[in-house]
Amino acid sequence: MVKFLIIRFSSIGDIILTTPVVRMLKTQVPDSQIHFLTKNKFAFLLQNNPYVDHVHALADDLSDTVELLKKEHFDHIIDLHHNLRTLIIKRKMSLPSFSFDKLNWEKWLMVNFKVNKLPNRHIVERYLDTVSVFDIKNDNKGLDFFIPEQDRYPMSRMWTQKGFAVMVVGATYYTKQIPIQKAVDIINGSKLPFVLLGGPEDVEKSKKISDLLTVPYLDFSGKINLNQSASVIEQSCAVVTSDTGLMHIASALNKPILSLWGNTIPEFGMRPYRPHSSSRIFEVKDLKCRPCSKIGFQKCPKSHFNCMNQIEHSEIVKTLVQIHVTEHCAIRNNLI
Repeated sequence: MVKFLIIRFSSIGDIILTTPVVRMLKTQVPDSQIHFLTKNKFAFLLQNNPYVDHVHALADDLSDTVELLKKEHFDHIIDLHHNLRTLIIKRKMSLPSFSFDKLNWEKWLMVNFKVNKLPNRHIVERYLDTVSVFDIKNDNKGLDFFIPEQDRYPMSRMWTQKGFAVMVVGATYYTKQIPIQKAVDIINGSKLPFVLLGGPEDVEKSKKISDLLTVPYLDFSGKINLNQSASVIEQSCAVVTSDTGLMHIASALNKPILSLWGNTIPEFGMRPYRPHSSSRIFEVKDLKCRPCSKIGFQKCPKSHFNCMNQIEHSEIVKTLVQIHVTEHCAIRNNLI
């Protein structure tokens, strides 16, 4: 048996983006066993994954984590997080390890000087480079997200609207979020029924959006969990989102994604991976202040937020309506 420990502490999107590595190690390395170390609050993302044999939660004391991991007698460590904590873990465990190249220098150049030395490769492909020594071949099956049966949300039993779309309201950082008026213009312009999705922190923003809507809608922000949100996405005809974890979940579920990009850029390698063929990226190209961060800020450093505000909503509406009238959308929603 070959026993792997994969490490990725956060975030929701980043962990979902590791799932092709998990699947390919499990299915392509004979007699392999896959363990995954992450933060406790993200462990649920992997507990329903059939390619993961065991999920370990990071303890408050790193030494406690290491001592527990040593008892597992791993053969290899696959470090897809690559920071100081993972360096300590690798040194204390003294095992063959393979570490992901985060391209911090290239990202720094892009953020600070707008000099693009970034490779034209998705982060999933770079994750796979980390395990290339095991002769892994890309199976081209995309991302994985497995919804537990108890979290499947019965939309057809609670809402008569067919062919609804999803608007992802929030994001970890303000400068990644779709502005309120932009969301309203997209939803009302489409004339389609919409479901608003977000966490407890998005309830106030979601209420401000819903107060301005002229179409049928359901506001689920702060009312359902992440797996239930994924179930709603699975039943939708399209997802309008910014650079968020739910964007990657939509990609895993093969839904058409209309993604709006604010302070971050697709060139960082975090765009939807192997998305549905109807998916589109919307961004303000050649904005001098963009990207202003590889992650995000809680307010626009320039105070104008032009990276989001200048995205033209009419093209998004046009694309959304085209997706809605396709046979793909009509058939999927008539079968729900």
